[in-house]
Amino acid sequence: MAVTRLDITSREPLLGGKAFGATGAYEVLHGSVTFAADPTHPCQQGITDIANAARNRAGQVEWWADFTLLQPVTPSRSNRRLFFEVINRGRVRTFARFDHVADTPNLSDPNYLGEAFVLQQGYTMAWCGWQWDVMRMDGLYGAGMPQTLENGTQASGPVLCQWWPQTTTPSLVLADRMHQPYPTIDVDDPQAVLTVRDAENAPRQVIPREQWSFARVTRGEAVPATTSVLLEGAFRAGKIYECVYRTRNAPVAGLGLLAVRDVVSYLKYETDAQRNPCAGGLEYAYGFGASQSGRFLRHFLYLGLNRDEADRQVFDGLMPHVAGAQRGEFNRRFAQPSSTALQGPNTVFPFTDAEQVDPVTDQRDGLLRRLNSSGHCPKILYTNSSAEYWRGDAALGHISVDGRTDVALPDTVRLYLFASTQHTPGKLPLTDRAGDGTRGQQPMNSLDYSPLLRAALVNLDRWVSHNTPPPPSCYPRLADGTAVPPEQLAPVFQALPGGKFPSLFPQPHRLDFGATWDQGIAAVLPPHVGEPYAMLVPAVDADGNEIAGIRLPELSVPLATYTGWNLRHPAHGAPDQSLRMQGSTICFAPTASAREQSGDPRLAIAERYASPEQYRALVQQAAAALSAQGYLLAADVDAVVQRAMRRYEAFMTQG
Repeated sequence: MAVTRLDITSREPLLGGKAFGATGAYEVLHGSVTFAADPTHPCQQGITDIANAARNRAGQVEWWADFTLLQPVTPSRSNRRLFFEVINRGRVRTFARFDHVADTPNLSDPNYLGEAFVLQQGYTMAWCGWQWDVMRMDGLYGAGMPQTLENGTQASGPVLCQWWPQTTTPSLVLADRMHQPYPTIDVDDPQAVLTVRDAENAPRQVIPREQWSFARVTRGEAVPATTSVLLEGAFRAGKIYECVYRTRNAPVAGLGLLAVRDVVSYLKYETDAQRNPCAGGLEYAYGFGASQSGRFLRHFLYLGLNRDEADRQVFDGLMPHVAGAQRGEFNRRFAQPSSTALQGPNTVFPFTDAEQVDPVTDQRDGLLRRLNSSGHCPKILYTNSSAEYWRGDAALGHISVDGRTDVALPDTVRLYLFASTQHTPGKLPLTDRAGDGTRGQQPMNSLDYSPLLRAALVNLDRWVSHNTPPPPSCYPRLADGTAVPPEQLAPVFQALPGGKFPSLFPQPHRLDFGATWDQGIAAVLPPHVGEPYAMLVPAVDADGNEIAGIRLPELSVPLATYTGWNLRHPAHGAPDQSLRMQGSTICFAPTASAREQSGDPRLAIAERYASPEQYRALVQQAAAALSAQGYLLAADVDAVVQRAMRRYEAFMTQG
């Protein structure tokens, strides 16, 4: 049955009727979607606990989600394509990625939309909540899921909550980030366990039960609480803490995957104009998701969900962005969809689209195995930054788990590394603080890859709608020596002023969650940690800049070393370890004398470029070449050159 009702609660011009290029004005529709799914239908048998949820009189499982649609006021100006973004922790991120503006808390402020590149292309855009634990406030998109039932009552069982605090604090909420927590069954539970470790792959140390409690501080007093933990002496910055305890709260989290499938199918195929604002107006549907949402799309692919209950193809093209080779906690009992824990369900076999065998476990699987069998595989463009490689997993998406062989990509896939970039687009002026407040020992990576993302969307559309192949995949490979172990690069970075380089790497391992894991239920928490997977990162040149991947003009004609890693600032603890997802900008010295004074082995800016005019000419040449190859839009060349000149002026006067 899929979507049973689409309730529109408001409908108004976007930004007062502002025109977006040739597309003109848009209208914004807010509301909610009600879903119903047959738990016995073959295409959703992989959804954990769907058979254990309450059903309505028709035998369907029901749930709801927040919904927003943007569509051109003049239908004839639409490009007849749906751009569906998988919401990231309740937030809209399309404009932040394609237009490099702040995350969009609402659609009523033009500062959050930027140039609105996607709207200028004529896309209809849609968002739908899917994550059960999102706090529904400040414009966040949430969803309401039914509970998992066992013998007519809410299911109970063990849950693991992990924290990596950036500041020392006496208590922590039993949730990942600022989401709805899983409350403990018993604040006095003697079997609950709290551990601490120094690094993600370091051994755990059990904290004695008498030193911590399920409590919070209220008016200076410790008060029992089911949703927080209090530690004697406080939780220390830079340490990793985990609490394993029992809860009686088990929303059927996997219904979020069906929500995305079914709302896209509804917008694409429902022909009743009274029920569907897009009725008859869409030819193709494209899905985009960044970070957590990109991992969601990889999970969506793995479960074979690109076919609806009527056996119709849902997405024609997908863009999982900065997801690396991970999936996530999107379809298991007691799921925490926002978790990024290394020793968690995010980094589990399989990783490659094509099937391969893990020589350690003898598992055989592939991300696209189910969709290849059903014939519903979309065109896919994977885009990653360097940070996903330094996170430990991205190379597993195209290299065998033993690290010995490049795995061929399917004909329906392109894979691009945005060389020497970090997880989110970088910016100027330089700062050592990330958007979440964490600090690095170096300024954050300042390369802005958003122009490459815009070109990728245009290429995906041409591929789907006109069968015009995108530019070749561009990523590190074993065959040409551009995928290497991280420790091999230590001499390059240790030779730079300060000699900073990580001493520990977040290497993924094989994990054993127990005998019921194939049912989506973890019987062993934390999981048993087995043998490591191979960790490979992009090779670099003498300057420390990456060789493989799509190289922005600012990288081809460099003014600095740009990395996909950055060491944690001592103020946040663990200064020998990398920040998650952040990179570095390590500027060249402006002059030869400054270089000699610092002992920098890299040529100074003035030694490389005789004048600003020469630098501009070289950047213009690099941008034109990238455009000719199809990795950069011709319309973005001038802006890229202007941005590079601002960088030149800033770096020549830095220090």
